[in-house]
Amino acid sequence: MDTLTATVRQQGEGEQSWFCGGGTFTWKVTGAETGGAFFMFEDDLEQGKVTPLHIHPNADETFYLLEGEILLHIDGEETRLGAGGVVAFPRNVPHAFMVTSPTARMLTFQNPAAGEAFYRHASEAQPTPVDFDRIRAAAEATGAIEILGPPPFRPPA
Repeated sequence: MDTLTATVRQQGEGEQSWFCGGGTFTWKVTGAETGGAFFMFEDDLEQGKVTPLHIHPNADETFYLLEGEILLHIDGEETRLGAGGVVAFPRNVPHAFMVTSPTARMLTFQNPAAGEAFYRHASEAQPTPVDFDRIRAAAEATGAIEILGPPPFRPPA
């Protein structure tokens, strides 16, 4: 049996990858480091980054917004979340978000850690164009998320 040890990462430390849905992930704590209990990454985002409407059927997800603002779509309702705000999505709650500030930075936690496979499957070492087909393929391959539809946000006027 493996014995877990503490994970310590300073600001700017951690493996980085580019998510094909937009944004750079810095892996702060991996599922391997928590025995599968949870994972956490820091997400650096740009204005206009948007996610499709989706659920996590087997995991709970929490965002802690460090900087910027996002528009959340949660089970049909929209609300804004600013720096210092937090949102916790229980599994199976339909949600999506869109970055409305020039940049945003947030911590994402998911427990248990099985969903990490989705993010890794849909990431590259270097920036690539946003690729929702790849996101859908990663979702289907891992079962970590279920895409319910396109981003639910109205285009800016």
